[in-house]
Amino acid sequence: MNESDSQKLRRRNHRSGAWAALLAGWLLLGISARAAEISVNNASEVTIAAAQSHPGDTIVMRDGIWQNADLLFAANGALGNPVTLRAQTLGGVQLTGSSRLRIAGSFLVVDGLIFTNGFRTSGEVIAFQDTISTVANFSRLTNCVIVDYNPPDTTLDVKWVSMFGFSNRVENCFFKGKSNLGTTLIVWVDAAPDKPNYHVIRHNYFGPRPAYPANGAETIRVGTSEVSMNLSRTTVEENYFEQCNGDAEIISSKSCENIYRHNTFVDCEGALSLRHGNRCVVEGNYFFGHLKTLTGGVRIVGEDHKVYNNYFADLAGTSSRAPMAIMQGLDPVLYGGPLPLNGYFQVQRAVVAHNTFVNCANPLVIGLVGTLTGSTNITTLPPVDCVIANNLALSSSGKLVDQRTTPVNLAWEGNILFGTTLGITPIPGITVTNPALVFGTDGLWRPDTASPARGGAQGNYPYITI
Repeated sequence: MNESDSQKLRRRNHRSGAWAALLAGWLLLGISARAAEISVNNASEVTIAAAQSHPGDTIVMRDGIWQNADLLFAANGALGNPVTLRAQTLGGVQLTGSSRLRIAGSFLVVDGLIFTNGFRTSGEVIAFQDTISTVANFSRLTNCVIVDYNPPDTTLDVKWVSMFGFSNRVENCFFKGKSNLGTTLIVWVDAAPDKPNYHVIRHNYFGPRPAYPANGAETIRVGTSEVSMNLSRTTVEENYFEQCNGDAEIISSKSCENIYRHNTFVDCEGALSLRHGNRCVVEGNYFFGHLKTLTGGVRIVGEDHKVYNNYFADLAGTSSRAPMAIMQGLDPVLYGGPLPLNGYFQVQRAVVAHNTFVNCANPLVIGLVGTLTGSTNITTLPPVDCVIANNLALSSSGKLVDQRTTPVNLAWEGNILFGTTLGITPIPGITVTNPALVFGTDGLWRPDTASPARGGAQGNYPYITI
């Protein structure tokens, strides 16, 4: 019997489908066969293995002491299929002496390395960039440790981690004991104003860092003065900062549209400073000072920042380390020309809302004066068009509002302040009454069921959802 055309077509399609399924299986087999685990014993082998790697490969560093290891991890993985450099066992690789790590390429992961018993004298310990300016993108540093990795000369400017490139992450890492000049972790913002880097710094521990006698010892800096008007869009979230005393700025934000949220600061002698740049968000952070000298909160400079849902307790810092400090700006007329990028730009349209201040001296400082470094130029421009709304403050010392200049068009709304001198003439938007806070088993003060704060918020702030 002759086959009909339809039968021939079905048979051909069936055969083609079978071949397609077999070919797909071979391709998958080839991809999984490529995902190799490569054991390495020294820095040269790391470089070679990385250069020869394919997406999905894992380069395994043998456990032990790696003395003076100059690691270059330059490779390219793929989305969902990174190239990984990891310790044989978590924490089993100790990099000592003058060891460093450079990460270059895309879709890379570095996991489980410890830097200890050594130091660098320049540059950084870990860089998302190699020496010929090839950066890392879409890459992650995780489960890594740097402890007491300091040169004997504390004036040497050495960073511990430098983030270059785009969409990189530092997660679940442990940093403790930095004592020399230089930021613990710095984000280098692109020189192009429209190229945000979208880095993420999350779930890390930043441990004790002693006070340094000069500027430039921040724990985190996002950007620099030169590029401070450029977009960064870095997110710093869910980190724990403990006794980070190196600089008056625990975090120095020097770029635009960054997010700082859900971090905890304990006994840190400084403030989260929005020093340069505009449109940043500071949300849901906890600041605990235990009444230690110089412990601070948030400092605001620039335009369109939002600071909300933060908790400030037992902070004893003043002026730039006050729980909430809103700065004055430099006047271009008095300065004699356009302001330099390292100047104090006038605070405009800042929103400070739904924050809680408990037992802090001078919770709200408005119009703090600053002096431009290396000059006699003093700030004189008051904050303009700002909003202070639905904040709670309970304090027994200082002034609840320390207003050092007359702000322009400042809106007060729904605030409840109580316990010591108000500091300004009573005005609508501020209610002086006991907020009836109760101390919870978790160590936080919250409004009691009968508190006037319950259901008492005013105004419309759609970006505040909790």
